[in-house]
This record gives sequence, structure tokens and C-alpha cells, in this order.
Amino acid sequence: MKYVLLNYTKAETAGERRPREMHPAVAAVLERPDVSGWVRLQPAESATTLRLESRKVLLTDGPFVDSKEFLAGLILVEAENLDGALAVAAELQELDVTAAIEVRPVLEQELGGA
Repeated sequence: MKYVLLNYTKAETAGERRPREMHPAVAAVLERPDVSGWVRLQPAESATTLRLESRKVLLTDGPFVDSKEFLAGLILVEAENLDGALAVAAELQELDVTAAIEVRPVLEQELGGA
């Protein structure tokens, strides 16, 4: 089963986010075969949010909500069950590289359309 690890960071450190060397222990976890992909995101201020209001799509600069933490990246893992995915998240959390990690199962279904 696939799980996504949503990596949250503290909003007050957002200005400090810049390309930097990844901690070797974190890189080792991300290079394992049970981790099938990962991305780091630009700060929340770079987001554009779309909402449907009165049947019109409105664009807003910035994040969806104001928060103490923001989504900084995501990691896709393969695990037999939730416990396996939680183990990967716990390894990363113990490296103290993030404020919080939300673990969520991926809805595996075929997408329709073109």
C-alpha cells in the first residue's frame, strides 16, 4: 500500500528555507527502495489558491490558510501497513528535520478522463 508523508515545517523558519545540503541520514532514508518519490516545496507564500465562488474561479496569492506550520514537502512510501509507514515517518522525525509529519494512505484507483 502507498502512503504519503506530509512534511510540515514551522512558519517562522520559512524565510530561512533555501537550497542547502541535505543531512546524510535524511538522504539515506529517502534513497531506500520503500521510498518511491519525494519533493520539497517552495515556501507557502509562493502558493496560489483557487476557490469557486458564485460559479466563478477566484485566484488568491498565498497559502490556503494562515497557520503556524505549512506543508514543506511530501514523501511517497510503499509499506505493507500503516505501521510500516509510521516507522519511516518516525525515522525522519527523530532526525529533527521537520515540525510534524502527517501520514496518510493514498487512495489507489484508476483516474478517468483523457
